[in-house]
Amino acid sequence: MTDFRVNGSAVSIDGEPDTPLLTALRDDLGLVGTRFGCGQGLCGACFVLVDGAAVPSCQTPLSQVEGQSVTTVEGLAAGGEPHPVQRAILERQAAQCGFCISGVVVRAAALLADEPDADADRVAESLDRNLCRCGSHRRILDAVLAAREPAS
Repeated sequence: MTDFRVNGSAVSIDGEPDTPLLTALRDDLGLVGTRFGCGQGLCGACFVLVDGAAVPSCQTPLSQVEGQSVTTVEGLAAGGEPHPVQRAILERQAAQCGFCISGVVVRAAALLADEPDADADRVAESLDRNLCRCGSHRRILDAVLAAREPAS
């Protein structure tokens, strides 16, 4: 049994310690916003926050999140309002197919939490592991930069 928090709620998963966190999130908890991409932690589609740090959930075993706090793309919203990165991506129509975007949002949210004034080069560097096959990188970058601004 692995006990941890997901999006602020205590959960217990009865699974093998080496079960990927991604599997537990999607199959056991029904949180399907986090995507399975490459299965090797290289594409960024499966990123979640573990105690505030972006990690590939496909390569993170349940045993590593025991007692920790996991935030998925579903958990970034606060008080029914989208996270600023989510809002900026929607407002700027930065996503095309949407497959990569949950990992992008999670990673960008982590970056802006640590570096609220990150410049374009730093955002691009941070999102380098997030692959977008649709070619929306420029719009995604612009949206993340816009998310730094206070909501109007």
